Amino acid sequence: MTTAASTPAAPRDVLAQEFVQFSVEAGVLRFGEFKTKAGRQSPYFFNTGLFDDGAKLMRLGEFYARRLLASGIAFDMLFGPAYKGITLAAAVAIGLARHGRNVPYAYNRKEAKDHGEGGMLVGAPVKGRVLIIDDVITDGASKREAADLIRAVGAEPVAVAITMDRQERASDDGADRRSGVQYVEQSLGLQVVSIATLADLMQVLHTSDDDALRAHFDAVKKYRERYGAA
Repeated sequence: MTTAASTPAAPRDVLAQEFVQFSVEAGVLRFGEFKTKAGRQSPYFFNTGLFDDGAKLMRLGEFYARRLLASGIAFDMLFGPAYKGITLAAAVAIGLARHGRNVPYAYNRKEAKDHGEGGMLVGAPVKGRVLIIDDVITDGASKREAADLIRAVGAEPVAVAITMDRQERASDDGADRRSGVQYVEQSLGLQVVSIATLADLMQVLHTSDDDALRAHFDAVKKYRERYGAA
């Protein structure tokens, strides 16, 4: 009997596979030895900060937009938590507009501004159903902060959109085997939609015609077996 942790899952869809391939080609998804925020040694690293030019950001916004439009999530505006979420929300707003869905977006400052317009929030008024845009979810703490900030001004956070769901436990505490995504969905009540998942990444590695890329499959598989979420 096989399990999801031991064999790559069937492709979720073409969009996820395209995104993984694009991330590799853009140098955003890298392989080697990397230390995660949780102190784990990971065989791969996904760094959205390397979507660092106009062409990459345009394609990234397109991937987000396609995923969101296919998800059926109802939202009125976008919110990008500082700092990475600011650029991502702008890219997604542009991507959605290219598909005929023009929505406002806003973001927060880390520190309140005491001059000019002042306050913590910048951009369009935060109201209605708000979709949070970010890169990844580690332990869910920053998404709770964003949701609290949105509720504080009378708006409703409805979902979170991210690039890659790592599908790994947020904590090494044996009592809680949930991933950050599962925490956000179950504890915060927010739907999470990702462009791709670790399972999609494994499928690309497993089926790639590139020997160098395929060579990373075993290491990623072992990592998932050790740290995979329930």
